Amino acid sequence: MQLYTKIDKLLPLIYLALECVLLNKCFISSVVFLSGCLMPLQSSFAKPTLSLEQQLGQKLILDLRYFCQQGSSKQCRTPVTTLPDELAAAIAKHNIGGVILFSENTQSIEQTITLNSQLQAAASKSSSKLPLFISIDQEGGRVARLPRDVATSFTGNMSIGATYKKYGTQYATQTATVIAKELNSLGINVNYAPTVDVNMNPDNPVINVRSFGENPALVSKLGAAQVAGFESNGVITSLKHFPGHGDTNVDSHTGLPQVNHSKEDIYQQDLAPFKHIIATQNPGMIMTAHIQYPQLDNSTFVSVDGKSMIKPATMSRTIITDILRGELNYQGVVVTDALDMAGISHFFTPTQAVINTFAAGVDLALMPIEIRTPADLNALDKLMDELVASVNNKQLSKDEVAQSAARITALKNKFKLTTQLDPLSTLAKAKDIIGSQAHRKIEAELAVNAITEVKNNNNALPLNLSKGQHIHIIMPDTRKCMAMQQALSVISTAALKYSCSSLQGFDPVKAHSLIKNADVVIAGNATPNQSAVEIGGMDDLKDDPRFALNTAEQPKALSSLLDIAASVNKKTIFISLRAPYDIAQFGSRANAVLASYAYNIDTDKNNAVAGPAFTALAKVLLGNAHAHGVLPVTIK
Repeated sequence: MQLYTKIDKLLPLIYLALECVLLNKCFISSVVFLSGCLMPLQSSFAKPTLSLEQQLGQKLILDLRYFCQQGSSKQCRTPVTTLPDELAAAIAKHNIGGVILFSENTQSIEQTITLNSQLQAAASKSSSKLPLFISIDQEGGRVARLPRDVATSFTGNMSIGATYKKYGTQYATQTATVIAKELNSLGINVNYAPTVDVNMNPDNPVINVRSFGENPALVSKLGAAQVAGFESNGVITSLKHFPGHGDTNVDSHTGLPQVNHSKEDIYQQDLAPFKHIIATQNPGMIMTAHIQYPQLDNSTFVSVDGKSMIKPATMSRTIITDILRGELNYQGVVVTDALDMAGISHFFTPTQAVINTFAAGVDLALMPIEIRTPADLNALDKLMDELVASVNNKQLSKDEVAQSAARITALKNKFKLTTQLDPLSTLAKAKDIIGSQAHRKIEAELAVNAITEVKNNNNALPLNLSKGQHIHIIMPDTRKCMAMQQALSVISTAALKYSCSSLQGFDPVKAHSLIKNADVVIAGNATPNQSAVEIGGMDDLKDDPRFALNTAEQPKALSSLLDIAASVNKKTIFISLRAPYDIAQFGSRANAVLASYAYNIDTDKNNAVAGPAFTALAKVLLGNAHAHGVLPVTIK
């Protein structure tokens, strides 16, 4: 009715403008006038008002990792590689705002594009017709969801930090550009990156090499360059983890960390990268951290088991609304870290968690409930009903929910997201882009330019090896031994002899003999401890189970092997394969020390194992390349 009234009032003016145009009079002014009159009408059509249910649906990002037609949710491990009808119907029914993909959902280029096309087709059948955020964690380095043998994964943020002194922001820009182009070609439009946590804690179990380093200014510059690289290539970024996860010794996946910095330190260190990047790049999203910051907000909540606890940042209105939006002037979309993480799920029911985050000022709830079977969709129906009720009973502000939905739709419009994804044309483009020779070249250059020489006594490096000489390799597992051996074999001009001790298990007597008869010992270590998914593969079954070592025993085993090498005067090279803090523990026992910041391995069609970091290490060890990297963290 209002639209017809508006048109009725404008008709005389429209006729006047048209008459001017038809009579070739006042052409320019009439067209401008006419367009000005019609702009409010176009705006009305372009931005339809969403219902409360549609607004709330837009505020959810679902995890579709697994789905089983039968059985229990806890036991379901069938990956969603094509979209089940039940999930498609739920996306349409509830006007879901987005989904997150995991490695289980991205098994090949063709399959991923087909799945993403099905997801957007489901969104097109919703009443709002709004496209989905299709999101992923593709940071590069330690966290990469696309298959490493297919997509370009790089050696990660700390390796980029190590190149800054010589190369500035070059690799931050190039890696983000490459990853964005590859994601975009698959129909993925949101990347939960970059990680701009300032890693100040050597014992940080979850961030470490995912950070650019310990200097807030360095992190700010490199993070800003990555945001520009991602977003100029059509992929929305999500700075994480606000207000900072860099000084924690608890993984928020398994517990609720607390940062006890003074307010001054928080602003100078933890918040500094966020403040800089908001001011210079205005990123599309910012992700919250499930971390307590008592100097920012010491208000409490009562957990599901009745305990009074300090609110995590994700649920703090002071941190999200007053500081992030008010003080730092961020007006974009705020998304939670996954709500199924123990830092939240141990203390709240799923509905409580979502309501509390929305009340704090967060826009998007990531992974609010577990959907693994058709029966779980009833829980989604219930969640939606409870969210509507929370608005109606004024637990949530109706105006704030509407403003939040407007931010979400504005971001989708800004990046021109669409439900139209043509699998055939998309596939042809993706195959030319993903893992291309040009992208692999950048990956290899970053890996080698990041290698950092921390120590080189008596010119132990480069190794000057001749035919038949024996290298004994000590690695966290057999697979990494193989990767190091293969990289050396490819680059070395001399035919060398190799042997290996895996820190997962080795015969001490045999290892002693091999070290004694070796010409060079190359030992690698990866800390923090590797997770289950990062530990080798089937090759490790070759280790003798009688000598299997648990995780706690492995550093002791490495120390004993390095002591043996020193006792028989063997030239020994120690390599820090991940966070370089372990150099403080093992570096004194070696003649030379290198840091690579990564150890990721691919398996090629011939089942050979390799990785850009191992290739880079081999080049530096044998003198084919120089180590230009500079430690971006302090070793004490």
